[in-house]
Amino acid sequence: MTATKKYNIEVRIWIEETEGPFLGIGKIWLLENIKKTGSITNASKEMKMAYRQAWQLVEEMNQRAESPLVEKLLGGKGGGGARLTEAGERAIQTFYEIEKRIKDFAQKETENLKF
Repeated sequence: MTATKKYNIEVRIWIEETEGPFLGIGKIWLLENIKKTGSITNASKEMKMAYRQAWQLVEEMNQRAESPLVEKLLGGKGGGGARLTEAGERAIQTFYEIEKRIKDFAQKETENLKF
């Protein structure tokens, strides 16, 4: 007698706009690391990503969003840095809310899978 197999539906989401993929989990992690570390440099190090790539991703998100997600802070006594704008905070929250609803739906569908 064979054991009953259990199936799972896996879902990956990203948000697109007219120019293509705009926001996915990788960019969300970058935003979260900028929030946590206070700089693009430290966020890129945390993610083992080249600073140039992180900076380009931030620039791209800022240009393609309705309003910038990351604000660069000018250097001074303590050096420069970066922080999330209200739009950046909202982007993270909205992404995770949408992802949760989609994953909850996928989980419900999983319960009925039989092949």
